[in-house]
Amino acid sequence: MIEAVELTKDFGDGIRAVDRVSFEIPPGQIFGLLGPNGAGKTTTINLFLDFIRPTAGKAVISGVEVAVEPRRAKRHVELIPENVALYPTLTAVQNVEFFSSLGRRRRVERERVRQALLRAGLAEEAFDRRVSGFSKGMRQKAGIAVSIVRQAPAVLLDEPTSGLDPKAAADLLVLLDGMREQGVAILICTHDIFRAQQLCDRVGIMRQGTMRTVLDRRALDAADLEQVYLDMMAYG
Repeated sequence: MIEAVELTKDFGDGIRAVDRVSFEIPPGQIFGLLGPNGAGKTTTINLFLDFIRPTAGKAVISGVEVAVEPRRAKRHVELIPENVALYPTLTAVQNVEFFSSLGRRRRVERERVRQALLRAGLAEEAFDRRVSGFSKGMRQKAGIAVSIVRQAPAVLLDEPTSGLDPKAAADLLVLLDGMREQGVAILICTHDIFRAQQLCDRVGIMRQGTMRTVLDRRALDAADLEQVYLDMMAYG
């Protein structure tokens, strides 16, 4: 479960980046946050990761309030950023082994890592190649493999389809759909209206730090999400 309760963040220059935002994502659901640059989407993700602390309200992951028990909360969540940071001189397998083992007492088994990379959709011939030559899509698959190995019940993605070619973007959506079927709660911050309408169970539209509306699956099926979004930006 991922939950925001009246989540608020003020910065020292008087800017309220997130203003009393509330939503919840139960296991097995994907929630998309749409909004322009500066809407508060990435700030919301940073609050769930304890990169910054809320001014008011709370971010909760698997029943753990992030600002109160940050180390415990981080054990339940994985971040897949727009640009996945990997060690370029290590192979895909070595990178996933390393990042999956952080905070663990025992090293992750090699076969488990290879199975996670297969599930993440990375071609097997790339497993033992250095990631310095990987495309953005291949790097994202390695990042997803880490979350698979760590069995994170909550996954956060920031602009996951940005810069991907159509095939890589479609592959990513298949992977996320599979994670949803495994009961993972997924929060996606994106500008990609088409993909959000296609994939998400619910979509929230943010503007100037506030949640202007939330559309459930029935509303998404019936609505022209692009027009709803444009109306919110013009009149919201």
